Amino acid sequence: MKKTAFLALPLLAAFACASCGESSKAPAKIEAAAPAAPAIAPDIQAAADAALGSDTEVLASGDLAKTGRTQVLAVNRLKGNPEKALAGTLVTRVAVVENDNGKWKEIFRCDEHLKNPSGYLAGTPLAGVSGWRLQYEQDAAKGLIMYFTPIAKPEGGYIQTIGVRWNPEMKRYQSLSRDYSQFMGETPALETPQSQVRR
Repeated sequence: MKKTAFLALPLLAAFACASCGESSKAPAKIEAAAPAAPAIAPDIQAAADAALGSDTEVLASGDLAKTGRTQVLAVNRLKGNPEKALAGTLVTRVAVVENDNGKWKEIFRCDEHLKNPSGYLAGTPLAGVSGWRLQYEQDAAKGLIMYFTPIAKPEGGYIQTIGVRWNPEMKRYQSLSRDYSQFMGETPALETPQSQVRR
């Protein structure tokens, strides 16, 4: 009897060790896949590319101005990084294009200046701006609101943020007053300031 108990002990120890080894294995980590970026419809991307070239990114599309027409907000991102980190999307060019009865047309452009088909928007610096910080939001009632800030101080000017949104009365994108409460007009041409130095 003692001999049987003596033989059973090693067998119990072996089973105990085997089960210990299995339970010590940690379950494999399961990582959730990152959500895929929404696909851009080919006609939307083609309209953006037609406005700004093949290196174009679509930031938003749909009834951006609450007019019932499809619009596309497209950008060319700034290459490289500025010296200090800035919030927003850093861009060299921006365009808003609209589908007007099957034909895409550009209704707003930001390159060195801010423009619509009627001219240069109020508040745009006289000297060309090579890079902008773009921030935007989609307001449920007012539609797309864009905020443009020069990345660097324009020559002869200063850094200020210019708000731009659709003016339903004038039926175009216009810049906003400093407190963003009123629409500002356009000018057909930028005036070059005359030098005050006499020779």
